[in-house]
Amino acid sequence: MTLDDEIENLRRIPLFAAFEPAALQMLAFSLETRLLRGGDVLFQQGETSDGGFVLILGSVGLSTNGENEVSHVIRPWALIGEMALVAPSRRPVTARALEPSTVLKIARPFFHQLLEQHPATATRVRDFFRERLVGFTRAAASDLAVPD
Repeated sequence: MTLDDEIENLRRIPLFAAFEPAALQMLAFSLETRLLRGGDVLFQQGETSDGGFVLILGSVGLSTNGENEVSHVIRPWALIGEMALVAPSRRPVTARALEPSTVLKIARPFFHQLLEQHPATATRVRDFFRERLVGFTRAAASDLAVPD
């Protein structure tokens, strides 16, 4: 895959669609590739996060409470651990490769550096997360609403 192909695929991920071209290129150049065998654990539920991952090949299953039962399957060109890019947190799920898979690691310190160097992208990223939070809050409020 060429760098241009990787950049175009990254642009398909909603968070990265907001990036300026130079910021997206910087991101693409700086990603660390990790190869996973089927069954390899990418991260465990409860671990402290240190960044996110972009799945580019294979599939990753998400499970909770130490169970092997997969509640959600992630397919290529998806971002895993979006919030971990901006703030440390505990991983809410275990992520395990369901087959041989390839992920690109985005370290949180690098992500912060990228945003410092590209203020317009930082503003877009802030707006992206603000809209996500507003959507989450509205969904939670509607779930809690008492029917008439």
